[in-house]
Amino acid sequence: MAEPGGGGPGALLSSGSERRCRARLAAGGRGAAAAAAVLVPLCSVRGRPAMLFTLRSRRLGGPHSGDVSFPGGRRDPADGDAVATALRETREELGLELGEPSVWGQLRTLPDRQGLMVAPVVANLGPLENLRLAPNPDEVAEVFTLPLAHLLREENQGYTHFRTAGRYGYTLPVFLNGPHKVWGLTAIITELTLELLAPEHYRSKTVAPARHRSA
Repeated sequence: MAEPGGGGPGALLSSGSERRCRARLAAGGRGAAAAAAVLVPLCSVRGRPAMLFTLRSRRLGGPHSGDVSFPGGRRDPADGDAVATALRETREELGLELGEPSVWGQLRTLPDRQGLMVAPVVANLGPLENLRLAPNPDEVAEVFTLPLAHLLREENQGYTHFRTAGRYGYTLPVFLNGPHKVWGLTAIITELTLELLAPEHYRSKTVAPARHRSA
């Protein structure tokens, strides 16, 4: 597969791409008010644009332990907005101090499995080699990246069909052939991010249930 974006390996994270994505995010509606936020960390690994994921520690317990996720969590009363929540959670989970200039904008809010509204905040970390991550073992079991070119290849994209009351209900994305399967809300956010970054190369095949469509 040719590198998406038409401008070489770094095109998806180029200054031109950043300007276009910032404009789209600023113009888009954010949806319902969010009770939680996640950071969607774009980065480059040896010059290749990538996305960073975490594997949640099983020490956390609860329905999300052991899942692939993005850094994030519930909004604290002291957080000014969803961006502040995402940056604080990234600092607590990965030991990474990011400033607001790294943030490109916010995707529309989405509900998690419990109906909690989550705001995805897109940011560019820059070259991963220049960062010193210090994952909190109580929250993060593993940190890994997937190249955007990998996520954009059809052979690495899957879809799970769900039935409701004995008939077809909805379809959600799954991303395969990496260190861990990316599914659930993290996969939906990954899909929205790919649509933002490479609309000419990625088209969603997701048919979401009503509660997702109305978010």
